[in-house]
Amino acid sequence: MLIAQITDLHIRLPGQKAYRVVETDRYLPPAVQRLNAMQPRPDLVLVSGDLTDFGRPAEYAHLKQMLDLLAMPYYVMPGNHDSRSALREAFVGHDYLTGQDGFLHFTLETGPVRIIALDTTVPEQSHGALCERRLAWLTARLAESPETPTLVAMHHPPFDTGIAHMDAIGLLQGRDALDALLRGYRNIERVICGHVHRTVFTRFGGTVASICPGVAHQVALDLTAAGPSAFRLEPPGFHLHRWDGRQLVTHAAVIETFAGPYPFHEDGGLIDE
Repeated sequence: MLIAQITDLHIRLPGQKAYRVVETDRYLPPAVQRLNAMQPRPDLVLVSGDLTDFGRPAEYAHLKQMLDLLAMPYYVMPGNHDSRSALREAFVGHDYLTGQDGFLHFTLETGPVRIIALDTTVPEQSHGALCERRLAWLTARLAESPETPTLVAMHHPPFDTGIAHMDAIGLLQGRDALDALLRGYRNIERVICGHVHRTVFTRFGGTVASICPGVAHQVALDLTAAGPSAFRLEPPGFHLHRWDGRQLVTHAAVIETFAGPYPFHEDGGLIDE
């Protein structure tokens, strides 16, 4: 099973620039083309939040037109730049967005890996939270299939990255409770996140937690204590999570087109010329 994760699209309308620099809607079509052209093709695409820049209905309509060109099913999650109500109204027919106690949680049981998507957003705030109600929902879902390989998806990472301005708006409530909860299950293969616009890995909850790079701009890699809130136009990317029946392996991929692939070997040996 191949699960592609894209995140932090920050879609604006054509001609509009995020932060006066990035025409974010021009970055998504190459990502869609890259995913459609992959061999083997991903079984599904999970979009882990910050779908639009301001959560406006017109932004979601523009986004949906582009995502609908994907050749495989896709599933959208909210991030701190999103509006739950506008998201649900735009993605009519996406029945998993029915809402759970006011949150856009959902589970996917479409393959050998179960996906539990958590809504960590706090309305009109940049940071994330897992309150008692959200943790109770997750507790119930984990108890349903304690042996099934499971991937937990959330927008805000439940750990510090060392990028100070992003850590200040990370998951500020519930991370210790989440850590303890996940440690009670041996079937959690991965906790996958967005929000930070960079590839990051760490240990969390007795498993591996990862952050996916953005489809457009990337947060500047500045690990100084007072590093400014800034971004760079580094190569956009995505993560590909591959389940082989025994373990989940994650590949970090870039969206830009490069020369190659070129062979290492010819006539039974390494090329030496």
